[in-house]
Amino acid sequence: MVMRPEVGGPVKPVVLRRRGSVLERAILDAALEQLSTVGWAGLTMEGVAAGAQTGKAAVYRRWPSKQTLVADALRVSLPEVGEVPDLGSLREDLLSLALRMRDAMYSPGGLALRSVLDECDAEAAGLFHDLILRRVVQPGQQLIKDVVRRGIERGDVRRDATADIVADVVPALMMYRAKLGGREISEADLVETIDHVMVPLLRP
Repeated sequence: MVMRPEVGGPVKPVVLRRRGSVLERAILDAALEQLSTVGWAGLTMEGVAAGAQTGKAAVYRRWPSKQTLVADALRVSLPEVGEVPDLGSLREDLLSLALRMRDAMYSPGGLALRSVLDECDAEAAGLFHDLILRRVVQPGQQLIKDVVRRGIERGDVRRDATADIVADVVPALMMYRAKLGGREISEADLVETIDHVMVPLLRP
């Protein structure tokens, strides 16, 4: 919404005229911005409308609730980690993957997701469960399992290191440090995790 002064009168907001996917993307971007600045608790449909420079009715026509709006914003913004190249060793493969996961965590979509997980109540969180499972948890687990399988084939990893919990170690430590450590996860943190936790856990 832009402000245009009237001659001899107060400044009034002017709604930008946009339609279809252009307007929808502006609204979703505004929702992500709200999540990164004021968090889940502070996000309002009115604030999103103002950020998108549109009317509140345009938001409610597309999304009847805050939860449905945020779910769509996360759906379009959560980044793909992508395939992990074979770098020739378990350590290098795991470190490459951990760095990609960290970049995803601090992307706009990742920060928005963390705001939702940290602040919303159990009822609201339940609405995002399937989305988080399909777009974040399961792909991350599968990538780690792929790296472990590749390590087994190379002889870097013991053959029985295939339990599902192995795939949870790196994401769990990253979330723990991000939430309780009070600072951004560094590359040195990830190197420490790989060298002192994952490699000793997996090697023959």
